[in-house]
This record gives sequence, C-alpha cells and structure tokens, in this order.
Amino acid sequence: MSQQEDLEYQLDTLAIRTGHTRSFEGEHGEPIFLTSSFVYENAAEAAAKFSGAEPGNIYSRFTNPTVAMFEKRLAALEGGERAVATSSGMAAIMAVAMSYLKAGDHVICSRAVFGSTVSLFEKYVAKFNVAVDFVDLTDLDAWKNAVCPETKLLFVESPSNPLAEIADIQALADLAHANDALLAIDNSFCTPVLQQPLKFGADLVVYSATKYLDGQGRALGGAVVGNHKLLEEVFGYVRTTGPSMSPFNAWVFLKGLETLRLRMKAHSASAQKIAEWLEAHDKVEKVYYAGLKDHVGHELAAKQQLGFGGIVSFEVKGEREGAWTVIDNTQFISITGNLGDAKSTITHPATTTHGKLSPEAKAAAGIREGLIRLSVGLEDADDIIRDLSHGLDLI
Repeated sequence: MSQQEDLEYQLDTLAIRTGHTRSFEGEHGEPIFLTSSFVYENAAEAAAKFSGAEPGNIYSRFTNPTVAMFEKRLAALEGGERAVATSSGMAAIMAVAMSYLKAGDHVICSRAVFGSTVSLFEKYVAKFNVAVDFVDLTDLDAWKNAVCPETKLLFVESPSNPLAEIADIQALADLAHANDALLAIDNSFCTPVLQQPLKFGADLVVYSATKYLDGQGRALGGAVVGNHKLLEEVFGYVRTTGPSMSPFNAWVFLKGLETLRLRMKAHSASAQKIAEWLEAHDKVEKVYYAGLKDHVGHELAAKQQLGFGGIVSFEVKGEREGAWTVIDNTQFISITGNLGDAKSTITHPATTTHGKLSPEAKAAAGIREGLIRLSVGLEDADDIIRDLSHGLDLI
C-alpha cells in the first residue's frame, strides 16, 4: 500500500498489509532477503544508487527490503512519516543521542527509566561532554526548572519501567518546543496500539522491538519513529556506525505486528484482573498499575492511552526475602528480565534490570527491595493468579 492509501485503513489492516510489495515471484508472505549486498546491471546503475541519484538497495547495513518492510509498517501504525530500525532498543536510544546531541548540549531524562538507559546517558553519553539531569517523571515544575539554554533533548519512558508512572506528553512537548528542544518518548510498554505519542506533540518515538512488537521473546531489535527530516539524522547514524537490524529479525517483527492489537488487548485485560487481585492481597503493600483508579496517573493514562498495558509491578511484605519467595515459588511464570512475551515473566528489579544503579539512584527511582515486576502474558489470568499465590501465601 502507498503512504496515501495507508491513511485510509485502520490499524489492524495496516499491521498486516503495509510495506510489502510483491516481487516477481508473487509471494503471499513477506520474503526474507538474507543478503549482505545487491547486484546491479551495470556500473552506471551502481554509481547512481550509491550516490543517491536513484533509489534502491546498496548494502544491508542500511538498505534491506525486509527491514524496510518493518520500518514502513511500524511508521504506519505509529502515524509517523518514517521509521529507522536498529539492532536493539538500547541501540535506538543511542542513535537518538548520537544523532541530535553534541558536546556542550544538555539532556533531561526522567528518573523512572530502564536501568540501562540511565547508564547510557550517565556513563557513555556524558563522555562526549553532554550534561545530563534526571528529574521526577510526573513533576512538571522539575522539568521546567531543569531546562537551560543548552537543553536539546527531553527523554521519557511513559508508562515508566517498572512503576508505570505516566508523563503528560503534551505538556512536555510544549516545554521542549518552547526551548528549541526535542521530546523523545520510549513507548515500548504501550506500543502504537495503546498510545501514539506523536499525536500529543512528541518528536520521536523509541521502541525496543524485542518486547511487545515481537511478542514472543524471539529476536532483538529496536526502532525510532518520527518525521522524514528528523529521521534522516538517525538513518545517517545507523548507516555509518552499523547498529543495524538483521533481515531475519525484521521478518520476525513483521509477523509480530500482525497480531499486535489482539495481543495488547489480551495483555491489558489480564493485567487489570491481576492488578485488582494483588491490590486486595494482604501480603501486598502496593500495586503499580495505571489501570487502577487510585494510581496517581490513572486519569492521565486514560486520556493518552487506549489501554493500560501488560506490566504490573507490586511491593510485597518482607522486602527482598519476601520478593524472592514469591519469585522462586512460581511454577510456570518465567524468571527472566525480558517482558512483553506471550509467556508471563517475573523479575526482581533491584537486583536485575536496575541492579547496577547506585543505592541512591534506586531510592530516587522507587526501586525498593520488596518490588516485583510482572509481565502478564497470554496464559489464563486465573492460572497466573494461582501461580503467584504459591509464594505470596508463604510470606
């Protein structure tokens, strides 16, 4: 389908049909182009394509038909003009940093982000003389106070990992644009099915495709979505430095997108049920899920999102011992740091996904010893509840 045709179709149709132009073989399923390079009819054609005078494939580090299909499909779902695929979600964040920041610039990042995102900005981006400040996600005044003339990027996870804090995307977009800065939103928890940050003024949307876009824990990948002008910078970075998505992984993600809305609806419904059950459990001290009416971000999430997603975090009594008791006594829930899988997964953020943060950084981000993060899969919700009960009943 052409870009103009994309505008006429609903999300489910875009997720299945966008991006695939059949080859001369007439294939029905999307093909995997497992090739490093491409052959030309003559030297003149090669020269024209390498120079950009003619469109076409050059080298799979930055032009591969299967990867291009994934990029077009994701951009259509997100309502963006263009997407650039990367080798992982962290590679996508690094691509944003390297594309739009230079020495002397300043970044404001929400404190409630994935632990590796903190390390990326604090340890590696800072090496290039880029100043980084971390602020509370929901404190708009803190964002305003952190802005300075050198601020070029605001980076946010919403919902956040793992406490499901919700950012006011429109307010942050207005703040960024009033100060000639960009707003990037990590939308991995919601996907374009539940939230489309570009509609609220965000400039860039970042994904770990490894999570829900795949949906079955099979492949690593990432992406950045935005307009053509902004994405040209990201494309140039990926072309030159090579954090490329493999064609096979792109094909896996293409198939994942076909069922994305169905899966996100199911994840959200089960997560809501489990969050409500946990909230009533006497061994659970607090539940973090925006679908709960007493969650501080519930109303804002209901405004920005079409659902509340599949991640439920909760604190249990007994701190680390209590949390590990729950985790270790599950029978089928997978103990792993990944999320967004058809299989439910569980982890202890303080010692895994956020384990490398300093005690002070953990405390500031609300990563306490009793905290557990549950990625609700597609198993029966009652079975997941029973599995969690094994450990909760022992605390």
